[in-house]
Amino acid sequence: MALEKEERIIIPDENGEEHLFEVLFTFDVEQTEQSYIAVVPAEQKEGDEVEVFAFRYEEKGNEEDDLALYQIDSDEEWEMVEEMLNTLTEEDLT
Repeated sequence: MALEKEERIIIPDENGEEHLFEVLFTFDVEQTEQSYIAVVPAEQKEGDEVEVFAFRYEEKGNEEDDLALYQIDSDEEWEMVEEMLNTLTEEDLT
């Protein structure tokens, strides 16, 4: 499902440094019962090539913003996320 309002999340890197990201979209896959999120760095400069990051996620606890993020390891998962990104990008252009 595409998000209706701009949302931002903070994701720490492997060194523990926190980075602010804008959420492009989230979607669920019923067959696998997995949820995915695609984000871009919030501080990208206009005209820069957009680098999109995608993660599998699970909601933890009762807080809406309490998420556990997991790297996408399999080629199948990456293909599914890329297909969804391409579909949503095409919808935005029309």
